[in-house]
Amino acid sequence: MPASDEVDRIVTAWSRERSDLDFSPLQVLSRVARLARHLERARRTAFAASDLELWEFDVLAALRRAGSPYQLSPKALLQQTLVSSGTMTNRIDGLVARGLVERRTDPNDGRGILVMMTADGRERVDAAIATLLHAESELLDKLSAAEQERLSGLLRKLSLDFD
Repeated sequence: MPASDEVDRIVTAWSRERSDLDFSPLQVLSRVARLARHLERARRTAFAASDLELWEFDVLAALRRAGSPYQLSPKALLQQTLVSSGTMTNRIDGLVARGLVERRTDPNDGRGILVMMTADGRERVDAAIATLLHAESELLDKLSAAEQERLSGLLRKLSLDFD
C-alpha cells in the first residue's frame, strides 16, 4: 500500500467525526479534484511559456485540430469550447487583437464568417502543446503505461454521461 496522502488524512478525520457516513466517494473524487488543480497549474505554466492564456489555447487548439487551413466557424468553436456565444465573440476579438486569428468571410456563405489561425497563432499553439505534453507526462510518470491505460479507461467510463 502506498504512503498516505492528504485525502487519506481527510477521510480518516471525517470518518472519525461522522462514522454514520460512507466517505468512499472522497477517496476517488477528492483525488481527482486535487490532481485537477495540479494539472491546471501545469497547463498555466505551459501556456504562459508560449504567452497564451488557458482560453486562448482552447480556441487555438480547436483551430489547429481542424487541420489546414486551420479555420472554423464561430459556431463550431462554440461547440468545441463549451462557452456562450457572447464569450466566444469576446475571445475571438481578443485573439484578433493579438494577431493570433483573423476573421474571414465564408466563401460558401457570404453572410457567414470563419475564424482562421495566423502563422503566429499556429507557432504558439504548437509550442504550447509540446510543453504541455511534457508536463503532463511528468505528472503521470509514477504510473506504468498499463496503469495509465487502465486509469484512462476508468475515467472515460466515468465521464461518458457528461460528454
